Amino acid sequence: MRSVGIGGLLLGGQIAAVAQGYAVTLTPAVVEAGSPVLIRVDAPAGATVDGEWMGHKVEFFRARGWVALAGVDVASAAGPSTLKISVTAKGATQDLSRTIEIHEAHYRTESLTVAPGFVEPKAETLPRIKEEQALKEKVWAASADERLWDGDFHAPVMAAKTDSFGERRMFNGKLASIHKGMDFRAHTGTAVRAGNSGVVVLARGLYYEGNCVIIDHGLGLFTLSMHLSRIDVHEGQHVAKGQLLGLSGATGRVTGPHLHWAVRWQGAFLDPAKLLRMDLSGIR
Repeated sequence: MRSVGIGGLLLGGQIAAVAQGYAVTLTPAVVEAGSPVLIRVDAPAGATVDGEWMGHKVEFFRARGWVALAGVDVASAAGPSTLKISVTAKGATQDLSRTIEIHEAHYRTESLTVAPGFVEPKAETLPRIKEEQALKEKVWAASADERLWDGDFHAPVMAAKTDSFGERRMFNGKLASIHKGMDFRAHTGTAVRAGNSGVVVLARGLYYEGNCVIIDHGLGLFTLSMHLSRIDVHEGQHVAKGQLLGLSGATGRVTGPHLHWAVRWQGAFLDPAKLLRMDLSGIR
């Protein structure tokens, strides 16, 4: 059965195409706004594989071929996009670029009521918000140049999750944001653990996020745990999958106790539920 958009074969939930002797495979086959995507290139070990997608660098690592974990931001518009891939081997460079169709993902709109200061911050809090935004941008810009995660990602808490990712959120009657993470109905004091291995690059209280822990998983991939009541790790600390990060709570801009868990790749926020469903166990 022929696939749509990249001119290859559709096999077991994957898009596969062969160009100039090298196979390129995307999983999943249908790419929606907010989707994480696993990209495989069947090139030799001695090759150099470079990529770019929607303005973001795609960094490949060696794992039974060349692999990259990338994705499409939740706010991306539907339509065609160009995935640029080039392979250099034995002194020759081959262009494997192709068109990928981005499909619209349908998200809800939700109305919430929070303290007025979180919708229209007071003048005295604006310097703090600006300073924290600059801090986060610095964190995003300094991801490790190697893969730090290993195998499947695990949910950070033992609690019911919601389908809140991508919601258009009205705070106190005003459209304030797109919800760029997954909310777990975690009572205050629930253990919050690392979804995968990496390095803690931020562990402190922030105005909107409350007590927040950000883990760098390498190659531009981060996870964020927000609104914690307690932080049990420190910046610069290496953590293993499942290691305790702290306890859930209701700090920052919240309507009640819960854990907000987000996934960010190269500036794009991805659907955590889809990442948790991805089979990454065979990537070594």
